[in-house]
Amino acid sequence: MAKKSGKLNLPALSSLAIRKAVDSALREDMGLAGDITSDATIPVAAKAKAVMNSREAGTIAGIEIAAAAFRALDPTVKFKALVPDGDRVKSKQDIARIEGPARSVLGAERVALNYLCHLSGIASQTARFSERIAHTKAKVCCTRKTIPGLRAFEKYAVKCGGGSNHRYGLDDAILIKDNHIAVAGGVRQAIEAARAFAGHLVKIEVEVDTLQQLKTALKANPDVVMLDNMSPAQLRKGVALVGGAIPVEASGNVDIETIREIAETGVDMISTSKITMSAPTLDIGLDIRIS
Repeated sequence: MAKKSGKLNLPALSSLAIRKAVDSALREDMGLAGDITSDATIPVAAKAKAVMNSREAGTIAGIEIAAAAFRALDPTVKFKALVPDGDRVKSKQDIARIEGPARSVLGAERVALNYLCHLSGIASQTARFSERIAHTKAKVCCTRKTIPGLRAFEKYAVKCGGGSNHRYGLDDAILIKDNHIAVAGGVRQAIEAARAFAGHLVKIEVEVDTLQQLKTALKANPDVVMLDNMSPAQLRKGVALVGGAIPVEASGNVDIETIREIAETGVDMISTSKITMSAPTLDIGLDIRIS
């Protein structure tokens, strides 16, 4: 079931995926001996209260994963989120409160922060890109360029930042790219072969590099067309050729400086790896509060 955050309607993250991810990360961090620093310096019965605080402005993603890290290490740790995923936060704003056995709070701290900082960084980067094109109909989309094992989380973070998801993997949509076309013998041959293979629920998108390729592709009736590495002038001509018959996606040479001009050509989607692979982390810290 989707969950709402402000104006966003976010997908629900799989609890199984979260549990698997945090368990793996905790095992990696704890090793065979556990947190020997906390064990050496903190009494077993010691309790701690802590806050997670955003050191800079940004968009939050991964609160649920952070909470799961503490619960996985110690179910008695209490985690209270002060903001939901998808919310914009200010610098120095508290985003969560944690309370429980001190060893457990410190033991799960880094795993919780690693996920939260990384995913919030992607959400914040996506929000920056989305804001540049808010005056157009275009949506910024992520790609399959994600860190192995984190794709579902990273694509979720893109949604938290107001972006859209492209396909999740090789198995949920057909995207015919230049290398497929080269081996298949041409644009039309590749689309027709894909149409003969695909089930009725599988979308077929084709990537084209020239307007002539686009004209050929349109004769074979793809579901979506991707205009790759084209200039704004070429993109406008491509949009005009399609005439609204199918969605048009732009890709290639997309960054924070170029996305506005690309969006203003009339394309429907703009895909870029810059919102995932090039996103800086959001600086979030955990501080023990001494009362």
